[in-house]
Amino acid sequence: MTISTNIVLSLGMVGALSIVRFRTAVKDPMDIVYMFWAISVGIANGAEIYPVSVFGSLAVGAAIFWLSRRKVRDAPYLLIVKYEEPAQDEVLSRLRKLKYVLKSKTVHKQMTEMTVETRLRDDNTAFVNELSGVVGVRDVMLVSYNGDYAP
Repeated sequence: MTISTNIVLSLGMVGALSIVRFRTAVKDPMDIVYMFWAISVGIANGAEIYPVSVFGSLAVGAAIFWLSRRKVRDAPYLLIVKYEEPAQDEVLSRLRKLKYVLKSKTVHKQMTEMTVETRLRDDNTAFVNELSGVVGVRDVMLVSYNGDYAP
């Protein structure tokens, strides 16, 4: 609506937006919302259509506030289990209850380390204590995981 009122402004803005390039990958959707909101407000103010800028800012602000208050229910976690070979059947049978995706498995002479990605509902981590109680399990570690391996 803001750039359709003036053909010269619309062509200029299309040209300006086509050369915008992000040097780093934007990973958070909220950052993308903020960037497009800032661009839209700048275009609206440049075209002197202030009501669009004000009402759009209020709507986007309310949406950002509502989305930031929402809790993620299925948070991904990495479960790292170190166990001896005889405990493998028991460990795998307990992991089948979780719905997991195997990320890595390292086998040493008598020890196996397995890393799986799982999603927990309502932060229920009681299974970690149960898994560590299995005979032959040396270590069990549960780590929050956001999809990145590097910090």
